[in-house]
Amino acid sequence: MKAVAYTHCHPVTHEDALEDIVVRDPSEPRGHDLLVEVRAVSVNPVDAKQRAGADPAGEPRILGFDAAGVIVARGPDAHIFGNGEEVFYAGAINRPGSNAQFQLVDERIVGRKPRTLGFAEAASMPLTAITAWEALFDRLRIARGAAGGALLVIGGAGGVGSMAIQLARRLTKLTVVTTASRPETRAWCEELGAHHVLDHSGDLAAQAKSLGLGFPWIFSATQTVKHWRAICEMVAPQGAVCAIDDFMSIDIGRLKSKAASFHWEAMFARAIYGTPDLIAQHHLLNELADLVDAGTIRHAMKRHLGRIVAANLLEGHALVESGAMIGKAVAEGWD
Repeated sequence: MKAVAYTHCHPVTHEDALEDIVVRDPSEPRGHDLLVEVRAVSVNPVDAKQRAGADPAGEPRILGFDAAGVIVARGPDAHIFGNGEEVFYAGAINRPGSNAQFQLVDERIVGRKPRTLGFAEAASMPLTAITAWEALFDRLRIARGAAGGALLVIGGAGGVGSMAIQLARRLTKLTVVTTASRPETRAWCEELGAHHVLDHSGDLAAQAKSLGLGFPWIFSATQTVKHWRAICEMVAPQGAVCAIDDFMSIDIGRLKSKAASFHWEAMFARAIYGTPDLIAQHHLLNELADLVDAGTIRHAMKRHLGRIVAANLLEGHALVESGAMIGKAVAEGWD
């Protein structure tokens, strides 16, 4: 089968940063696995971080942590779907990724593809939607239908922020505040439903104070370390902060006087550790599909990269690494 892989860590400008290869088809699915014919994939920050920092020492490694496709075979314990069904999912970081014509994936982290979306649009959604959903409802423990408070999403124009704004607006009655700094990113956040957009190139705490807002919940999707002092100032007493970006240390003690809590969101945790609630991702993706088909939630695809080949996926990596990406970039189909 055709696939896109990397063999050594290279900068995004290197000619061999990603390569078009041919590898053996996956084995017959076992257990709860599905064999999916991949029709479209999207590029996420985790792809670029793995390519740049996790060297496979010459062995081809296939990335890709978003896909939409068609089931062609099932393992003996896979009973949720049937062959020929259209699905979307984010996969698992400890297994070969979706940048291949066929992929094995556990059915318990797979959802039905929204009927109203094509494969490209559907592929833009799973990882960011799962991350935002888990951050809001599992980590920050915001109740569905919650009212009378405010949520701050730092980094609203990216893939995860785009989903967090929508989920919070559609599934709660909170005041949803986000951050952006450019006219086009501010407009995107407002289009998705944010009540207020703060400029994260300025003094966030002062802007929040001018609105008369404190935040029982803060979801930081990017640059948590840069904004940490402001986060600790803005979080409400007994509030909660959740982050997804990578850093080794912060001054967690700044939260103590407010009895505020800090939470990590890592959407691959359930799949990596085979948690008893693994199937929760199947359920949330199905509910997401229902919300999309009802016109309640929209996809975040903003860039179609063309076919699934190394050069096009590398363009997506460059967009992610630029830090100026709005929404998601998607590749679709094979040459």
